[in-house]
Amino acid sequence: MRKYSETLLKKYFEDHSFVASNIESFNTFIDVELQQIIEENKVIEPTIIPHNVDEFKIKFDKIWVEKPTITEADGSKKKIFPIEARLRKITYSAPCFIEVSAEINGVQRELFTTQIGNLPIMLKSKYCHLKGLSREELIEQGEDPDDPGGYFIINGTEKVLIAVEDLAANKMLIEKTSIGVSEYTGKLFSERGSFKIPHTLEKMKDGIFYLTFTRVKRIPVVVLLKALGLTKDEEIMRFVSSTRQYDDVIVNLFEFVDIKAEEEALDYIAKRIGITQSKEIRIERMQEILDKYLLPHLGTVHRDRIYKSYNLCKLLKKFIMASNEEIELDDKDHYANKRLKLSGDLLADLFRVNLKVLIGDLLYNFQRIVKRGKFPSIKVIIRDKLLTSRIYSSMATGSWVGARKGISQRIQRLNYLETLSHLQRVVSPLSAAQENFEARGLHPTHLGRLCPVETPEGTNIGLRKNLSLLAELSADTPDEELLKPLKSLGLKPIR
Repeated sequence: MRKYSETLLKKYFEDHSFVASNIESFNTFIDVELQQIIEENKVIEPTIIPHNVDEFKIKFDKIWVEKPTITEADGSKKKIFPIEARLRKITYSAPCFIEVSAEINGVQRELFTTQIGNLPIMLKSKYCHLKGLSREELIEQGEDPDDPGGYFIINGTEKVLIAVEDLAANKMLIEKTSIGVSEYTGKLFSERGSFKIPHTLEKMKDGIFYLTFTRVKRIPVVVLLKALGLTKDEEIMRFVSSTRQYDDVIVNLFEFVDIKAEEEALDYIAKRIGITQSKEIRIERMQEILDKYLLPHLGTVHRDRIYKSYNLCKLLKKFIMASNEEIELDDKDHYANKRLKLSGDLLADLFRVNLKVLIGDLLYNFQRIVKRGKFPSIKVIIRDKLLTSRIYSSMATGSWVGARKGISQRIQRLNYLETLSHLQRVVSPLSAAQENFEARGLHPTHLGRLCPVETPEGTNIGLRKNLSLLAELSADTPDEELLKPLKSLGLKPIR
């Protein structure tokens, strides 16, 4: 038996990497997320254009990354391996290319492929030269054949991106509060692309339910539902619950029975948040706010409003049941309510912000040249060094978007186990100065996922954790893939 178990264990570790989840996350970032970020910023329209042009647009199309190369001083390009990057104190990175086109009055003027920067490449990932090499070939390249990879080489220094633990987005968590006007509060972070918008659901002493999101403070939920197109009281009752009538909802409906049309509801909210223009502009601005900032993960166009109203009804039902103690309250420290941001997600955040900086720089250069009476070629005004230097800077210093510090750290190489432990580190965004007793405690759901012992002494105890060495993380699954089997089992979508 011992003989077989040794063979099985050996085979398992040959086929499975300790950092497989992190490498998979990086591969997904390059293969899928890069293109999604470009789609978010696909069309750029300068505000200042030549006087003889009616419409001018710059479009970004396909983006791709090649394998790591280096351009020598004489202009020649060649493949670079990690050992050379370490010895020459340079960054192990690959060129990133994009297709750009310019349209004048709807007609394509120029179409070209340009490099928009260099992206650091994770060792042993799909885009690394070491991927797929045998033990002998790795030794030949000057690499340790037992090194798991999963880190980057920035200016010759090995850097690891620390996984960040955060509350699950797009999920309402209801908790009992000791202070404040509402005994219970429901909190939800709606995440879509670069948006992450907190929503708070409360019930005041007068029995009215209020929702707060971005600059829209404490708006009655019933009025919001009517503004989203669910104008009939009977419909609201039915979508909250088709099997039972809740007195709390009837109280709310009775309070706002005078508001019967969508426009009236929009105008009511616009006045509440202090929009003072004429009625048409008030309503238009309010519609824009609801489309963009209310539950953006459900969509940001007009047709998504009705889905937002259905979801608000379901959230309201959950809140009523939790506040009546019919269902259990949510536990923020339960690991089902947490998500980990791995290297791919962190790099996606960094790339998204810095691409916006690059676009801003491109627009500034274009408009500056147009003001002088010239019409520049787009190819000339894209500065690929800008994106590269900003990404390198964040990875070298560890200062990340969202004012986070210490995301990128120098890998610890005192011994092999410490290296593995560092590659599996998880950090909580909570402040070490605050007491957060529950967040620091060991939760039963950590078992098998996080190491119960490995956390530092002192102020960071419980906030800096480590994944169990054999823990694997599942990737985010697209909604379409989940909906197909559910529909085959009889799920009926709301039209």
